[in-house]
Amino acid sequence: MKNQEFLNRLREEISPVREDIINHPLYAQIQTIRDVRCFMKHHVFAVWDFMSLLKVLQNQLTCTRVPWLPSEDGDTAWLINEIVVGEETDEDEKGVKMSHYELYYNSMKQAGASTTTIDTFITKLKQGISVTEALEDSLIPGTVKDFVKFTFACIEEGKTHVLAAVFTFGREDLIPGMFISMMKEMQQSGSGEMNKFVYYLERHIEVDGGHHGELALRMTSMLCGDDAEKWEEATRACVLSLQMRKQLWDGVLHQIQTERVTSD
Repeated sequence: MKNQEFLNRLREEISPVREDIINHPLYAQIQTIRDVRCFMKHHVFAVWDFMSLLKVLQNQLTCTRVPWLPSEDGDTAWLINEIVVGEETDEDEKGVKMSHYELYYNSMKQAGASTTTIDTFITKLKQGISVTEALEDSLIPGTVKDFVKFTFACIEEGKTHVLAAVFTFGREDLIPGMFISMMKEMQQSGSGEMNKFVYYLERHIEVDGGHHGELALRMTSMLCGDDAEKWEEATRACVLSLQMRKQLWDGVLHQIQTERVTSD
């Protein structure tokens, strides 16, 4: 079986759970700025661990230490470095350079979403506390913990082709266009609280759904090659990654509905 056939099979395998995410009932339930704030408090952890996944791929495919040594494969090194530039040093609506995580964080601030939980988590990491220990915070929802733990289990396993596949097929390109449309409606009816979030969504989907998506796909295909075992491992990891995303969305939906009931 050739590379393209393996790729087609992977896409076929992940299709059911991917459709579950694209058509998830969460999107229709995000109706107010309060709902958006709830979503952001959960989703910011996925934005953060996406950056961690990105950097581990750069560490494995390029040389990020001293003394410098040449990369084993110049093509995959170029692919991941090209993606890192856009994700780690993009620009906001005013042209200020920053990572996509910082774009998201700033949009939370503007929207009035609490950053207390993610701030506490990041502070612990800066103090040298492990990700696993930092996640043992009662304020972090269980579905968020499970999502991040899965990502870091993949990182700890260290299989580059698996990490590339999860990065390519299981990440941020899953937010459908209808979600952006809803955010724009809120932006138009609000007082500017959604400007930065709408910009983040549009920018992220533009980059990841276009140039970066193509680069990531090439990277995964090159790393798996025509190796049936690598494609099987990549496929299993992608399915699990998407299942964790669905579980995360389930958790956000439950929290939004719970807050709606308790506030009535």
